[in-house]
Formats: sequence, structure tokens, C-alpha cells
Amino acid sequence: MKQLIKILFFLVLLIFIVHMNADDDIQKSPLLMPDVQPKVKETYLCTAFKMPRNASQYIVEFEPNASMHTAHHMMIFGCDLPGQIQADNSRLVWDCGQMGGQRSGYLRGPACSSGFQVIYAWAKDAPPLELPNEVGFKVGNSSGINYLVLQVHYADVDKFLNGGTDNSGIIISLLPGTTNKVTKPAGVYVLSTYGRIRAGEEEHFEAACTFNEPVVIHPFAFRTHTHSLGKVVSGYKIDKSGNWTLIGKRNPQDPQMFYPVEDKNLTIGYGDIMATRCTMYNFRDTDTYIGYSSDDEMCTYYIMYYINADRTLSKNICFTSGPPDYYWSTDSNINYVPWSIDISASSLED
Repeated sequence: MKQLIKILFFLVLLIFIVHMNADDDIQKSPLLMPDVQPKVKETYLCTAFKMPRNASQYIVEFEPNASMHTAHHMMIFGCDLPGQIQADNSRLVWDCGQMGGQRSGYLRGPACSSGFQVIYAWAKDAPPLELPNEVGFKVGNSSGINYLVLQVHYADVDKFLNGGTDNSGIIISLLPGTTNKVTKPAGVYVLSTYGRIRAGEEEHFEAACTFNEPVVIHPFAFRTHTHSLGKVVSGYKIDKSGNWTLIGKRNPQDPQMFYPVEDKNLTIGYGDIMATRCTMYNFRDTDTYIGYSSDDEMCTYYIMYYINADRTLSKNICFTSGPPDYYWSTDSNINYVPWSIDISASSLED
């Protein structure tokens, strides 16, 4: 009898262990384009993936399934509702670019029709991204992210004109919302500019926004994005005393992955300012403007963060008008730009 009880005890223990491990098993979910065939250069295509309504999940890893020779860049957005949806079409693809004059042959619409936020970005053959221990992007259920939308920018479409198709995208790794392995919800804060750079000149595209949320965020990774004119992209925290701390800087012509921040103990709280600069040199004989095509420019800085609370930020985007209308030196919230910062923000030497 005692032997039978022991056997039953170990069977129950084994079932419990298997059940616990099953709850924390990582699920791979491919977010891929369904063999699309863009025929117009500079096309942006989107497709949506519905998240579970009854239970939340955490994204803990992003694995690119793409080549820079096909996809100029890719984004994953979290949406309350996607820009297009059809009940009878589970893999609808639509044109989610901003180039109103082009005729891509696809339905048109924004990436999200409501609840827009950036989750992930990729370009220039960046490698996979695994989030730190205990950190994950919460999706589904009550997270506010009912859909993940994959956006792929096809700058060059020559390979598709003779019948080729594409399934570029991102494979995400998910843990169930009941897991105890994720305790810190992640988010992405984006700083970007408009503006122009004159032919043959160097220019600074700068942005700065005051952090006005009643929480503390912990930046752990940053990503830079420009097109071909970008030389250096830098990001800083300016605290309430006017002290500048480097978040991270990079040559945007390197693989555009998320890189670790300079100071792993860095925090950003209420009243602090986040400031970024893209240093560009226009080697062309015409002015270049911020825009969506690969012949235009972009200046975007992504800060990936976590919060020690079950929430993310209510505002995740900061825009400025850029040059010639906006610079750090013209921002009334920035009292002083130290000479050393002004020099180092445009240099990769230190």
C-alpha cells in the first residue's frame, strides 16, 4: 500500500511539473507576408495578425525572416484595430504607405485605425533580438493590443516584375500571460523629426520631448534609423538639473538593430527630457526632405524600455519640425547645450 501511495505521489508530481513547463513553453508565431507581389517601387504593405481575446501573451524574442536586398525595412505595430480588416479574409494585405500619388494595386489604409504603437523595427540585415530576463511585450486580452500589424517597405521591386513573390516578416516568440517569467512589461518610445537638408551641406535633425508620465522607465536598448545621408545618430537623457547622459549612439549605416544602452542603470522619470540628433551630410546636388521613399530621408530614434508595473506609457511618440525650424538651441525647455555634448553628439569617436 505504501509503495502504491509513493507511485501515485510521484505520478501527481510529474504531471504537475509537466503542466508547469507546458504553461511556460515558448510558442513560435510567424508574422509573414503571404507571398505578396508588389509591382510599384517604394510600396509599403501591411498585414494584420489577431491576438487572443481571452488571454494575454508576452513577446520575448523577434527573429527576422528577411533580407535587406528585398525588404528596405520592416515594422511591427500594436493596434486596437488595424487599418484594414475583412471578416472573410484572414490574411488581407493593404497598402499602408503615405505616398498618395502611387497606384500599388492594393487597398489603401493606415497601419492602425486606432490604438497605434510601435513594437519592433528592423533594417539592414539586423540579427534577432531576445529581450532581457523578465521583460516582454504584453499583447492580447486587456493589453490594448488586439492586433499585431506587420509592415514591410519594398523600395526596389525589380525581382517581382517577372513573377517573384515574397514572405518577408518576423517570427515572434511568445510566453503565456500566466507565466511567472515575465514581470516587466516592455514598450518602445520613438523620437523623430521632419525637416530638410540643403544640397552639399551637413545638417542636424534634432528632437526633444519632456517626459510627463507618473512612472519611471528603464531603457535597455536603442535603435537608430536614417536613409543614406545619415552619419551619426545620438540619444540623451537630460535630467531636471540639466545634466546630459548618453543613452546610445550609432552609425545608422550599420545593421539597424536594437543595441544595448550605454548605462544599464539608466532611468527616465517625470520631468526628464529625451533628446536625439541625426547628423546628416547631403552629398546630392538637390535638397532632400524627410519622407517615406528611400530617396527621401528619415531621422528616427527608438528607445526600448521596461516598467516595474503592469502598464506602459500613454504617449510613445515625440516629433519636432526639424531643420530649419527646430534645433535644441531653439527649444525653451533645454536651457543649455554643453559644448562637449554638441561635439560628441555628431561624432562616433567617443
